[in-house]
Amino acid sequence: MIFKKDSVVLGLILGFLAPFLGVGCFYLLKFSSSMTFQEFIQILLLTKSFFTAVITVSLIADAGVFTLFINTNRDHTARGVFIATLIYAIVCLILKYAY
Repeated sequence: MIFKKDSVVLGLILGFLAPFLGVGCFYLLKFSSSMTFQEFIQILLLTKSFFTAVITVSLIADAGVFTLFINTNRDHTARGVFIATLIYAIVCLILKYAY
């Protein structure tokens, strides 16, 4: 089975999903009553300071997932989450400074 309890692949998948869940939670908690999700994404893409704040929140979600796997001694899964976090952060930095 590809998704063992302690696998880098599982960590990569969770590491790439957690930031999107973090952004979704951030939207629901802070902005769902004042704007649609589409408006939220448009503002996110147009405002660098807002983009930075949302990316920070999304990476905190990854940090939580990483900590969970480190504390439960699932080091391979934690390694996958860490790799995904690095890739995600690099892509976000490129997007922030390229546009």
